Amino acid sequence: MIVTTTPGVEGKRIVEYKGIVFGEVISGVNFLKDFAAGLSNFFGGRSQAYEGELLVAREEALAEMEQRAAALGANAVVGVDVDYEVLGSGGNMLMVTASGTAVVVE
Repeated sequence: MIVTTTPGVEGKRIVEYKGIVFGEVISGVNFLKDFAAGLSNFFGGRSQAYEGELLVAREEALAEMEQRAAALGANAVVGVDVDYEVLGSGGNMLMVTASGTAVVVE
């Protein structure tokens, strides 16, 4: 599956549009990660706990989007956009959404 943020795939021709596809992941951040991130915030530096959670959520959202495109018979997704939101009363939930247009290229 070709996945790109561009509106087309260089050297390939889009022959069919299958529709817009999405992949969504909502991930909770646990107490230990919050505590570790708080220490990083206090002492400075990057929060590896949050970065790791973000990386996993993004990869899962992209994989889900690809699976939905494949189910439509597509072999590529163009115009991909990835969005991030913080949810929950304490801001302890992370939502990652990947979207794009499922297409057939040749």
